[in-house]
Amino acid sequence: MRNIKVLIEYDGTNYHGFQKQGGGLPTIQQVLEEALETLLKHPVNVIGAGRTDAGVHARGQVINFVTECRIPVDRIALALNSLLPEDIIARETEEVDKSFHARFSALSKVYRYHIYNSRIPSAFHRNFSYHVPQKLDVEKIREAARYIVGIHDFSAFRAAGSKAKTSVRNVMKLEVDYKPPHLYLTIEADGFLYNMVRIITGTLLYVGKGKLSPEEVRIMVKSGCREEAGPTVPSQGLCMMEVKY
Repeated sequence: MRNIKVLIEYDGTNYHGFQKQGGGLPTIQQVLEEALETLLKHPVNVIGAGRTDAGVHARGQVINFVTECRIPVDRIALALNSLLPEDIIARETEEVDKSFHARFSALSKVYRYHIYNSRIPSAFHRNFSYHVPQKLDVEKIREAARYIVGIHDFSAFRAAGSKAKTSVRNVMKLEVDYKPPHLYLTIEADGFLYNMVRIITGTLLYVGKGKLSPEEVRIMVKSGCREEAGPTVPSQGLCMMEVKY
């Protein structure tokens, strides 16, 4: 048996997240498995590094699967792309050790949230960013972001329905990059709670709008109270950028 690792990118607009669901809803995992089963001529279980939500995109999603097929590894991506829709692309493939697991072998993941900060929205960025027309205090956002970095209990940024056993995570970086009208929040952590990045982003936007102070963010990180944090921003601005192993 061969263990194949694949780097995947996708536009999540038309999908109900990565993970397979009942009811016939289209998902990234379902489409990948169907294409791989056609290519390899046997059932395939695709393992993903992250279970991105409906509407979330990826530039650096990683999957792995096992197969007995002898197709040369450097030809799998080309063959797979001939069977995939245009909004899902296999970028790179490699054969890895049998112990490799796309999710459990990951050391950290990097996500980026894109905010389109302009009075007028963009027709071209609407599926890949969140339009915020209000003027934002970016320096206050940067100040508040510093309180997010580190090992904390992120209960304040955890959506209802999360099944994680612990809400303690290590956020290694949170960068705020402003290139008007584009505001990018890039966050790397050893793991993420359900909707954690989108709630952190909503909280930092409240800071930028003057609805919260950076000091209040520091306090809510300590308190773990979800009611004190900002809203969950829409999914289309979020993109999985990289998985580190």
